[in-house]
Amino acid sequence: MKALAPGTVIFHRHRGYGVITAVNLLTGWIAARFGSESRTLDLNLSTDEVQFADGEAILFRRAPPDRMPHARLMAMVRELHRAGYQKLYLYAWPKPSGLHWRWHLFTGQRDWMQRSWREGWYGSGADYNVNPVMGWGDMPGAGTGELIDALARFDPQGLAQALGRDEDHTAWFEQVCEQLLPGYMYSLDMARPDGGPLTDMPPVPVIPVRATLPPYSGPDLSWPPGWAGLWSKVHAPPTPRPNFTGIPET
Repeated sequence: MKALAPGTVIFHRHRGYGVITAVNLLTGWIAARFGSESRTLDLNLSTDEVQFADGEAILFRRAPPDRMPHARLMAMVRELHRAGYQKLYLYAWPKPSGLHWRWHLFTGQRDWMQRSWREGWYGSGADYNVNPVMGWGDMPGAGTGELIDALARFDPQGLAQALGRDEDHTAWFEQVCEQLLPGYMYSLDMARPDGGPLTDMPPVPVIPVRATLPPYSGPDLSWPPGWAGLWSKVHAPPTPRPNFTGIPET
């Protein structure tokens, strides 16, 4: 199915051609403007008679779009690993609400706790749910090659830092992609049982990226290289932000 995003041209049998101004990939509700109307019209893709501009049906119930970008990011990272950019890592973890998952791409040293941050290399499923782009100049519905091209144009210096070999992580990531793609993603969060201690190495949580997919029933995933014993290490505190006021902070 084509991408559903703000700016997508649609056709409604009673209103004619219009443009989506807002979308929610989780619920299927959209807002669209038709003709010269000053107000937008709220429509639901599951019940209202909405099509793409070329007449293709929008089968939101039967074939819903990905409500999270993580599977697309995993496919992109796998291709970059195959091209020699093996020092590129994808960290994913849930938001406190449990409705969406954050994502963070980082390069260089593989340290799951002290990760390097670059502008545009992180995001959330909550943002993707209403505007399905990564944020580095990519278009909605872009393929793996197009995502790589957009990222290389957006931050070539950052992508260059991913050049290098990390065979252990690359092999782990390749195996995970074979088991999960295209419908599932991994989440690197270690849930603590209510009132109990943190389990040392529970199975890696696996989450479907589309609403109609059943819960994951495949083999358990191992944790990525460098994860074992992570919580027992001593981590350096973050560098304090510079203070230019001259007034000591309390």
